[in-house]
Amino acid sequence: MPKITYIAHSGASRTVEAVLGSTVMETAIKNAIPGIEAECGGACACATCHVYIEEAWREKVGEPSPMEEDMLDFGYDVRANSRLSCQIKVSEELDGLVVRTPEKQA
Repeated sequence: MPKITYIAHSGASRTVEAVLGSTVMETAIKNAIPGIEAECGGACACATCHVYIEEAWREKVGEPSPMEEDMLDFGYDVRANSRLSCQIKVSEELDGLVVRTPEKQA
């Protein structure tokens, strides 16, 4: 199973195993990762699962879709490496992925 490391705004980190085909958001919720609220349940209808992708992973994760970019407009402190974790599917290629959560969700 691929592993994902979530780093909170405070600097605290936690690495968990993810199920192939799930999303980075679903993995966070299943493992009670703080800082990811996921109010819409993964429907790409809010920005409460906003994360920052570590630079080394941006190419593998890919760019946001136009719909995701629209939702990111509602995020807090959106940056070039911002993504909605509900839109990132877990694959073997993402084993070791590192994401950071913002100070707060929108």
